[in-house]
Formats: sequence, C-alpha cells, structure tokens
Amino acid sequence: MKNAGIGDYSSAERQMYRMDKNTEDLRQRRAQRPVIDVFDRRILAALAADSSQSYARLGESVGLSAPAVHERVRRLKQSGAIKGVHAALDGAALGKPLLAFVHVEAAGWGKSERLMQVLRFPEVEEMHSVAGDASVLFKVRTASPQALEAFLAQIHAVPGVTGTRSYIALSTYLERPVQAGVTESWPDLRPQD
Repeated sequence: MKNAGIGDYSSAERQMYRMDKNTEDLRQRRAQRPVIDVFDRRILAALAADSSQSYARLGESVGLSAPAVHERVRRLKQSGAIKGVHAALDGAALGKPLLAFVHVEAAGWGKSERLMQVLRFPEVEEMHSVAGDASVLFKVRTASPQALEAFLAQIHAVPGVTGTRSYIALSTYLERPVQAGVTESWPDLRPQD
C-alpha cells in the first residue's frame, strides 16, 4: 500500500478501509415533529370535543374507516401529538369555583426547587415560566378567597419570591384544551375608513 492520498489506492484497497457496519444508530437523532395532515387534524378536533368516541364513530365523522382512524390515533399517541386522554372536570361542581392567575415575581430565576413543590397542591392547574415582569405564572382553582390567600402564603414563603399579582376570573367565556386547527391567514381587523 501507498502512503499517499486515497486516490492512490486501488479500489480493492479502498474497500478494505470502508466500514461495513451501519453507524446510523450512533448519530444522535433530532426529535422529529410528526407530520399532521387534514385527517389527523379532524381526528384530533373530534377527540378534543369528545375523547370517549369509538373508532367507528370517529371514522364516520372524519371520513375514514375505523381501522384507519385506529392506526392514526396510535401514531399520534406514539409521536406525542396526543399526550393523554382526560375528563374535563367542572371546578364549581367540585367545590373550587374561584379561578385565579397568579404572577410570581422573583429575584433571579423564579423556577426554584422550593417553588416547584407547590405543584403538589391540587389547586394548581398550570405553571408556566414566562417572559416579562413576572417569572412564573400559575393557574389555580380554589374553594374560596381564603383558600387562594393560603396558596399565596405558600408562594410568599419561597425564598427569592419578591411579590405576586393575582387576577381573579369573574366569568369564563372560553376554556378549552389545545386545538388541532391552525389559522392559515389572520383576518385584517383594522377599522375601515
């Protein structure tokens, strides 16, 4: 063999240096977003409206066979597009009629181990790290203003919390889970002359 560049080797010698093993699995793969088509969106919208539907009923509403819907739902679950199936509970019927959004202001990064501990309370429905003048936003549902006050006391006991702002919902006009639809073109809402 020669010590020159690869072009100086014969094809038999070059073959000897090729890897016979498939190394594709050694590369880290990026998580791929699932390709969601019009039928998937119809299925997702129907499931969001009523997740207890049979595959046959779903198929009738979206124009596919029950086995085709079953396969698509399986794929959507596997891809993570469907995180789970949940019952929609009524807060007032469960004795928690007070809905509030609590902005937490903190010195430094707000998401601390201690702040994460408040997630154990069933009153906490959502927690978001947010940009702006607050660092964390909670959606909480409590039995009364006094229960909200007790929750706020837990928040204020967390080291680094410098303040909170609470917004109590008086009426709810829309509350829904993530929707399958996507707005392709936003309408022009400017006033006409």
